[in-house]
Amino acid sequence: MNNLTTTVKFMEVGGATGSPLRRATRFLLCLSWALLLVALPGRAQTPASERKTITLEELEQMALQNNPTFRQSAANIQAAEGRKKQSRLYPNPTVGYQGEQIRGGAFHGGEQGFFVQQDIVLGGKLGLNRKMFDQELKQAQTEAEEQKLRVVTNVRMSYIQALAAQQTLELRQNLSKLADDAAGTTHQLANIGQADAPDVLESEVEAQQAQLAVTMAEQSQQRAWKALAAVVGNPRLPPMRLEGKLEDIPPVNADELVEQIVNESPAVRIAELGVKRAEAALARAKREPIPDLQLRGGMQQNGELLSGGRSVGLQGFADVGVRIPIFNRNQGNIATAKADAERATREVERVKLVLRERAASVVQNYTFSQTAVDRYKNQMIPRARKAYEMYSKKYQEMAAAYPQVLIAQRTLVQLEVSYITALENFATSSLSLESYLLTDGLEAPSQPGGIDQPVREVNIPFQMSTTPQ
Repeated sequence: MNNLTTTVKFMEVGGATGSPLRRATRFLLCLSWALLLVALPGRAQTPASERKTITLEELEQMALQNNPTFRQSAANIQAAEGRKKQSRLYPNPTVGYQGEQIRGGAFHGGEQGFFVQQDIVLGGKLGLNRKMFDQELKQAQTEAEEQKLRVVTNVRMSYIQALAAQQTLELRQNLSKLADDAAGTTHQLANIGQADAPDVLESEVEAQQAQLAVTMAEQSQQRAWKALAAVVGNPRLPPMRLEGKLEDIPPVNADELVEQIVNESPAVRIAELGVKRAEAALARAKREPIPDLQLRGGMQQNGELLSGGRSVGLQGFADVGVRIPIFNRNQGNIATAKADAERATREVERVKLVLRERAASVVQNYTFSQTAVDRYKNQMIPRARKAYEMYSKKYQEMAAAYPQVLIAQRTLVQLEVSYITALENFATSSLSLESYLLTDGLEAPSQPGGIDQPVREVNIPFQMSTTPQ
């Protein structure tokens, strides 16, 4: 705040009497102060009638219609349904031709005909296949539900950041106007001998710093808006004024939310479904040594001549067999399935621990920002506003110098900017905790059965404030 404070040394006017020039100077300063006093509470960058506005609900509906990750989630569900359907299908039969001694030789023999062969799956292997892929389908469905929560949360978080950038820009513009007016007033005072050259230079530097802060705030607002437009699936969405207030975010119980995250997070549910799938895969691997029944039968025409000169004619045949599991009893696949089941079980524990680890930093940020918001709102800003009003009243009564009014105004604006930053951090942290730490709506949904699939569920992006300090 000190670098934005003008150190101009004005001449104090201690009485009601003075020269006409001094009275004109006092009138000019009072008029400048009155205009700033009217402009400061407004915080209006552009009249509302000249700018289009958009609400959070409209942005959420836009995201639900345009975000491509929803179609990816639907595709994952369709793929899981296809695998489940395929897993329960019976093996296809084999139909073929069979012939022996086709020419028959001198006895005019030979056997020709057709056969049908079918494998009968035993051991309940098809049922275990369905059970295994049913867990994958549930994973895909849970992933789709989680993706919707992720997208909506990302939209709300981007909205909060854009709203904070919008309010910060308005405050920065007011502060820049204040600095420009102060610089102009200093020039006028210098012309009448009431200010020195260092005072003029100092006021010009301060005005330039305020303009640079406005430029940074404008760039932050543009970046926040582009991020919001990308999340809602419409990168060409023109900038609009956001409706809403950061102060409307209610407090939450952080400790209870952490336990809810660990026990009810979609990440944990998906990991638990992974355990069930691994257990079903292990049961399926143990049933694999049970051989399938091989049936083969058919009809054929036997042309061999009998003693009466007639041929044997039409005759049937049948074969029944099984493959004896002597050497290959699926030992390797069973060992692999056991290891996968153990890994899936430990994955549930790992995800819960990672959730606690990631939630700890969010809770810390939430607790600190909650304290900061309370102190800015109930202690610092009221005191700064009261000091500003007192200096203003004293200045009107010619009992205080104009620089004291400027310093009080700048202090109040700086505290309001910091208050917006604290509100932004408080709102984003609260939203992150309420949404199970799911904050990235543009990351592709994981495919069911992926070996590291649950990692995505706790991959929280780095949060950076959109407001310049």
